[in-house]
Amino acid sequence: MPVVVVESPAKAKTINKYLGSDYTVLASYGHVRDLPAKDGSVDPEHDFDMTWEVAADSRKHVKAIADALAQDNELILATDPDREGEAISWHLQEALTKRRSIKKGTAVSRVTFNAITKDAVTKAMQNPRQVDMPLVEAYLARRALDYLVGFNLSPVLWRKLPGARSAGRVQSVCLRLIVEREMEIEAFKPVEYWSVKALLETPRGQAYEARLVTLAGNKLEKMDLSNATQAELAVQAITSRALSIQSVEAKPAARNPSAPFMTSTLQQEASRKFGMGARHCMSAAQRLYEAGHITYMRTDGIDMAPEAVMATRDAIAERFGAEYVPDSPRMYKNKAKNAQEAHECIRPTDMRKDAAALKLKDEDQRRLYDLIWKRTIACQMAAARLERTTVEIGSADGQVGLRATGQVVLFDGFLRVYEEGRDDVENDEDKRLPQISMGEKAVFAKTSLADQFAKATGDAPLTEGAKIAKEAILSENEAVLALQHHTQPPPRYTEATLVKRMEELGIGRPSTYASVITTIQDREYVRKDKNRLIPEEKGRIVTIFLLNFFHQYVGYEFTANLEEQLDDVSAGSRDYKDLLGRFWRDFSAAISETSELRISEVLDKLDEALAPQLYPPREDGSDPRICPKCGTGQLHLKTSRTGGFVGCGNYPECRYTRPLSGDADDSAERLLGEDGGDEIWLKAGRFGPYVQRGEVSEENKKPPRASLPRGWSTDDVDLEKALMLLNLPREVGTHPEDGVMIEAGIGRFGPFVKHGALYANLKEVDEVFTIGMNRAVEVLAQKAAGRAGRGAAATPLKELGEHPELGGAVNVLSGRYGPYVKWGKVNATLPKDVEPADVTMEMAVQLIAAKATKSGSGKKTAKKAAPKKAAKS
Repeated sequence: MPVVVVESPAKAKTINKYLGSDYTVLASYGHVRDLPAKDGSVDPEHDFDMTWEVAADSRKHVKAIADALAQDNELILATDPDREGEAISWHLQEALTKRRSIKKGTAVSRVTFNAITKDAVTKAMQNPRQVDMPLVEAYLARRALDYLVGFNLSPVLWRKLPGARSAGRVQSVCLRLIVEREMEIEAFKPVEYWSVKALLETPRGQAYEARLVTLAGNKLEKMDLSNATQAELAVQAITSRALSIQSVEAKPAARNPSAPFMTSTLQQEASRKFGMGARHCMSAAQRLYEAGHITYMRTDGIDMAPEAVMATRDAIAERFGAEYVPDSPRMYKNKAKNAQEAHECIRPTDMRKDAAALKLKDEDQRRLYDLIWKRTIACQMAAARLERTTVEIGSADGQVGLRATGQVVLFDGFLRVYEEGRDDVENDEDKRLPQISMGEKAVFAKTSLADQFAKATGDAPLTEGAKIAKEAILSENEAVLALQHHTQPPPRYTEATLVKRMEELGIGRPSTYASVITTIQDREYVRKDKNRLIPEEKGRIVTIFLLNFFHQYVGYEFTANLEEQLDDVSAGSRDYKDLLGRFWRDFSAAISETSELRISEVLDKLDEALAPQLYPPREDGSDPRICPKCGTGQLHLKTSRTGGFVGCGNYPECRYTRPLSGDADDSAERLLGEDGGDEIWLKAGRFGPYVQRGEVSEENKKPPRASLPRGWSTDDVDLEKALMLLNLPREVGTHPEDGVMIEAGIGRFGPFVKHGALYANLKEVDEVFTIGMNRAVEVLAQKAAGRAGRGAAATPLKELGEHPELGGAVNVLSGRYGPYVKWGKVNATLPKDVEPADVTMEMAVQLIAAKATKSGSGKKTAKKAAPKKAAKS
């Protein structure tokens, strides 16, 4: 019977269920071959010849497929329907041919299916083809490029930037996006501006808000009110005039649903709605696909199969009624540049089954399936019908104009099921407005806007009368409010917005986004904090280095153009070795040129490039490069294993340092006083603030230091507190039972008391400095009692004596899962029909031997040494 090969055992299990006993379905467990991580795996001197190696953990899987082919003479390659899947099929075919498991008479075919359903699998088996070599060549080109960049550029980083770990064709461009966004944030100068709004009432007493849009007869732009004086004048201009409704315009509007998911949009929405990282999202989607619940999850496509569209429309009519089904199906145009690599959108395989019907146990899979199901249903639903209303309010002299906006949902349409998340804050247009008629008076509301201001800012309500506060100006009638704003820097990227930006620039492909974002975090170039991506110092220095010495290869346009050329290869319109040749010619020259530079030359150039960020002008007008500590040394960029930092040129006499993102005034470092002739310092380090006795010098390379405990503010640390920390651990007194000293201190797990080898945690840091003998003995006794309860040796149910062959006590004990025999580290559960009292030594030895053999923990008999050969005379 034919041998069918897929990637994973989960997929194999599902497909085997559909194909039945007429096929042997095996898993390759992913890629079976890869380029060895050594020089020469891609040889530019010999037409980019590539040396492949079967991975150690893949050999047994290849052997299993080869063994199956020895009995059957047909191989069906059914790996995933994308470039990576095509490459795995090619690797398998090559590896099995090399083993001579594929012979001249062996029939080899390739089948693909976009969903693991019985219908899709059956149809695929009826339409076999051969391995698509253009797709394989596109994979080979990408793999060769990634190898050539990584294997040649990474050593340059190691030599020139100690601590840098690697560079990559796509990962370095992705890192550049994050670093440049951080530099934008740091260089951002906030600008003050004010906005004015009024709380008005209709003649029927219904309140609504309006914002100032015209002042002194001119259209008011966002930044026109630049200070409190102008804002106060604007407030007075409004309150000193009678206002009326000049126009009410209600326009019908429609909102159409978003397109169904492709890989990038699924990752973005999972991040927005669940805080799910790209890798996490793809892992859950992979399991849903292998179980046959959704279509293939790596795709650039947003089109749906006609039968899926009709099934979705039927499901909408059944669940929500005919009015929610549009007159004609919605068609979404595929965005992929290369249709050969584009697949159907990500959708459920059975539109009748929502998340509740599938009864998924895994929470991540359940949430992700629910998201995919709702998005797919919504994409074929009727548009939402809205009425957007704009009310223009003004004074008779035309000097003041205000505008109120709002909307009413007349028919919810697709919004009944799903609404796409947003990265930006929503505006005020979603507010409802009361009934307002043209020509009627707009009077100031009796309800105060002050409470709204207090709620928004957390301040106490403003008092009556005009008042200039830090953030607001309130009119006497409390119906007009001016708020102070400052322009905001661009936000740090989330995984969702980073994927969106990479997609916009054409960098990478859907199948690579998750791995690229994971890699830059694993390399410690970037960390994630509150779902935002923040570059580490190491990531900054690597990016600046690449921008200065390999600018072309971290260029957005260059990387996007290279992706387009690779797409041309997969479409069969470009030769991949020609692409590699042109890339390598320029890249190897850049590598050679940079390799000859000394580290000092590299640092000087980076120091110059980073000067605006590293040495901003000082308020007192002094030279920003002068060391703030010694007053004579020049500050310079330096590198270490943890990244880059700024240090004084007078080292080792002056050991001033600060991080790349630190302030030039070094406010984090403070001299607290002296003790016993030593200066006591408060400093900021890589792992947070700490106090230190004395300075680092050639004679005193490791002065005593202590980290500030969690919850301690640097502002509150004085000489007394610093000495308390530096004098830890503190001796509490000798234990009354054995005379051993009890100590109190702060460790990696928090505050503690210690008696010999016994540690007991304390609840509060302050207890370390105040705990007395009685309390310390009590805490230690409680810890000892708890430890004895958990770790005390169990009393044997039956003692059988020494093991007759190997020695060591053999006992019968009571365990969590029933009685068992214990010998050393081997635990053998008793058969259900055997009572502990009936166990004999002979029976115990047999159970122990069986368990040891099964777990591989049995003692091996030493091999006898081979007899030495007699020396020839």
